[in-house]
Amino acid sequence: MTPNIFETSRRFWPGLLLALLAACVQPPPGGDVSRAGRYAPPGAPPGTCWSTHTSPAVVETITSQVLAQPAQTNSSGQVIRSAVFRTETRQQIVQPRQKRWIEIPCPAMMTPGFIRSIQRALAVRGFYRGPVHGQMDAATRKAVQRYQAPLGLDSGTLTLTSARKLGLVAVAG
Repeated sequence: MTPNIFETSRRFWPGLLLALLAACVQPPPGGDVSRAGRYAPPGAPPGTCWSTHTSPAVVETITSQVLAQPAQTNSSGQVIRSAVFRTETRQQIVQPRQKRWIEIPCPAMMTPGFIRSIQRALAVRGFYRGPVHGQMDAATRKAVQRYQAPLGLDSGTLTLTSARKLGLVAVAG
């Protein structure tokens, strides 16, 4: 007896569905991370890991009063009808969007033990109040972002420079 086409296809659907879902995996928050040097700025030393950080454009809304109709005066200079103004609003880009490369600890370094050290270092400095569990969760990323913002980077991706300032990575040289 030949197998029914519906019986045969029913066995392949779960695998096909899993393959389709795997293609929909999103990159990690905070930028794309290098994998064996395939994603790095031009001239980056081999063995270093990088991410990009895109800061949004700074837009300013400018509101101004524009003369629509001038005041009318009589021959003696007395105002007969006041001037009429209209409000105009426009937006102006003060600082354009910027994409910049940031060197980060490589994924092999981001072990649960290293992440616990990050959490402890941020907790001592008052940036992290969550449990020290070794997972780079939303609370840890937010603490990293609060720590790095005064240093000029508003990102939850830990930079190598920040890891060095926290005393977690040896200073090169």
